[in-house]
Amino acid sequence: MTGGPARLAVRAGTALAVAGTVHAAYNCTRLRVPSEQPPPLAEQVSVLLPLRDEADRVEPCLQALLAALDASVELVVLDDQSTDGTADVVRAVAGPRARVVEGSPPPPGWLGKPWACAQLAKAASRNSTAYVFLDADVVLAPHALRAAVALLRTARLDLVSPYPRQEAGSLAERLVQPLLQWSWLTTLPLALAERSPRPSLAAANGQLLCVDAAAYRRAGGHGAVRGEVVEDVALLRAFKRAGARGTVVDGTRLASCRMYDGWAELRDGYAKSLWSAFGPPGAAAAVLGVLAVAYVVPPLAALRGSRTGLLGYAAGVAGRAVVARRTGGRALPDALAHPVGVLALGWLTVRSHRLRRQGRLQWRGRAVSGA
Repeated sequence: MTGGPARLAVRAGTALAVAGTVHAAYNCTRLRVPSEQPPPLAEQVSVLLPLRDEADRVEPCLQALLAALDASVELVVLDDQSTDGTADVVRAVAGPRARVVEGSPPPPGWLGKPWACAQLAKAASRNSTAYVFLDADVVLAPHALRAAVALLRTARLDLVSPYPRQEAGSLAERLVQPLLQWSWLTTLPLALAERSPRPSLAAANGQLLCVDAAAYRRAGGHGAVRGEVVEDVALLRAFKRAGARGTVVDGTRLASCRMYDGWAELRDGYAKSLWSAFGPPGAAAAVLGVLAVAYVVPPLAALRGSRTGLLGYAAGVAGRAVVARRTGGRALPDALAHPVGVLALGWLTVRSHRLRRQGRLQWRGRAVSGA
């Protein structure tokens, strides 16, 4: 691509990058923030923790949970057929404060995570009016449960997804993990998404989800998303279809999560889900194409002396930095490598589609497929 088409691509990419950064900055001002001094809980809450072979990483999660529990909170843990002594670790750390449920294999048509969460919801106390679903790699602040439930009630929502601060240690994590918050803050109109019943306007993170128990049941619970790999976003869409309201909120001060430790875990973790994140191959190709035009073409042009390309590159870096500062991430120098991160995301997505087509996707010893 040379001459006029190349200049057009650079201009289009720069315009997209600038628009994305402006939108992300605006969204950062609209993002709901849970209270740091929430009132005591006035209702029964069930914290639901699915675990499968998490013996080596669940202890920090449990220790933080124990500091956040009070008399109105029950902790229900599902041991999802672990082979590494996960249940023994839970009992040693949490003792009688955790009720451990033995999980059963997923029935036909169910994936592991939705089935585990469905079993937990069934095991929860009938007196609980709110459920908090939590992943094993999440570490809560002492006020997190009270803050999440308080926001659920004061905002009159049925689901809130406090997005944890994403910890990144290795270079690969620092390139890719910040794209999680950056993606929805850049593309999703938060205020409209919260009000709109359209399922397509949804962002959520299953690492920490707080839901109204009655609304959860009306939406069909995790049974409504039994075959979904990205079950958290699918659950919010099910809520919307049932007439309920929900949104993603700022969880930076409520929780932290190191989702993957190093390149190998990150590569394999994203392989199981990215094939579903952007839709079928054609849709995924379109999304990756737009990202490349916006965040790869301008910096490549800048290397050849294009001032327009330099502006586009600067806009992409600024958008990444704005989101990082707002969500507790590392702004610089990491944001300078934003084009490399976008390319890495593209490669991971292509690899995920290829492995699914070959029937080679697995996670935690189970085959991954999807609806």
